[in-house]
Amino acid sequence: MQIDNARELVDEAPYVRFQSPVRNERGHFSGVFGLVNGLARNGKLSAEQERFRRTNNDWYNAAYPDPSTVDPAVYDHELHPGAAAWFKPTSRDLIKRVDGYLEILAAHGIECRMIRSSNAG
Repeated sequence: MQIDNARELVDEAPYVRFQSPVRNERGHFSGVFGLVNGLARNGKLSAEQERFRRTNNDWYNAAYPDPSTVDPAVYDHELHPGAAAWFKPTSRDLIKRVDGYLEILAAHGIECRMIRSSNAG
């Protein structure tokens, strides 16, 4: 999947998420970053893929706060079951970097789909 034109997304729904179509061991749908970070933790990324992941994870972390650093309980499964992060389609600078993560997942045979919602909460 490639996200070539975020403008099309704005017309369809106010929230966009990239996630696995398969539930993880906790019963949740892992997001694109969690999927790629899981490959990294398991030593599955090539050197080039790891450079991309590290560079872009660092960019996201510098540009936008990780919700769990603002509120450590935000992803607590007991307090907030099913909590997940979504993009606003108007955040083109965020979404355009997702393509590289999707390419990594495709290279490892891991499916990731884009979903849209008018009610992300």
